[in-house]
Amino acid sequence: MTDPTDLPVPPADEARQALRDVRTEVAKAVVGQDAAVTGLVIALLARGHVLLEGVPGVAKTLLVRSLAAALDLTTTRVQFTPDLMPGDVTGSLVYDSRTAEFSFREGPVFTNLLLADEINRTPPKTQASLLEAMQERQVSVDGQPRPLPDPFVVCATQNPVEYEGTYPLPEAQLDRFLLKLTLPVPPREDEVTVLQRHADGFDPGDLAGAGVRAVAGPQHLAAASAAVGTVHVAPEVLGYVVDLARATRVSPSLSLGVSPRGATALLASSRAWAWLAGRAYVSPDDVKALAGATLRHRVSLRPEAELEGVTTDAVLDGVLASVPVPR
Repeated sequence: MTDPTDLPVPPADEARQALRDVRTEVAKAVVGQDAAVTGLVIALLARGHVLLEGVPGVAKTLLVRSLAAALDLTTTRVQFTPDLMPGDVTGSLVYDSRTAEFSFREGPVFTNLLLADEINRTPPKTQASLLEAMQERQVSVDGQPRPLPDPFVVCATQNPVEYEGTYPLPEAQLDRFLLKLTLPVPPREDEVTVLQRHADGFDPGDLAGAGVRAVAGPQHLAAASAAVGTVHVAPEVLGYVVDLARATRVSPSLSLGVSPRGATALLASSRAWAWLAGRAYVSPDDVKALAGATLRHRVSLRPEAELEGVTTDAVLDGVLASVPVPR
């Protein structure tokens, strides 16, 4: 892949259109997950990481691979298992008998899109090996920091229905994910389309054969991220984001509310969505549209609320309904 710093920076409008085209390209391989595709693009714009949750077989892996192909980014898939070690992810020092010296062998984390498949199936020490990479965009081996490629985004998957033999992610690591996207089973019409494509010879391993091509690149992401930083946020909207976060902290159904980092994440995702939609300012509707995906993994239900069948999304819907919207 070409270094984005070596490429000319396109105008912001051209970058926006290119990223909109990415969604069309991904749809050539993935059917019925348009919201997840948009969420992944927003995460790339905001330089954030994504937690993908869905039952097996809803195209989580195919989604990430298709996105990487449409954006001309490198991608690596790591299957997280109970015996996976931190060095298997970050890389390690290897002794070379010919030179009698140690050399660093890069791990799969040195990529643009890291697909951390079933991240909750590996022990906490291996989960924690991603913390530095996610926060600092680097890994330290033998005391030496090694920068990761730019952009670098972790797309981690979880199975919501199988908990045996899993290690739930701690709150501190969940808070490092910008968005938590849920991938539902597609509706009947989309499922028929999926089967028709397979009947016509669609091969998930051959994205080029499916017609997926690179319509954007790192230079478009760089231009877009810079443009997102210029999106105006009125003081009233900033106050609205803070009020939403504070409302979760006093909710009787929650034992843990949204932290200030969560409020910052909601601001970042709302600005990215507003820019992608073609606006130069953030509206309260942008904040409401991204609140669920940005906050659902940053709150914890009380045990009694869980026993009553309450969900985090339902609590967040109640918070959105209770906090006054600025005019």
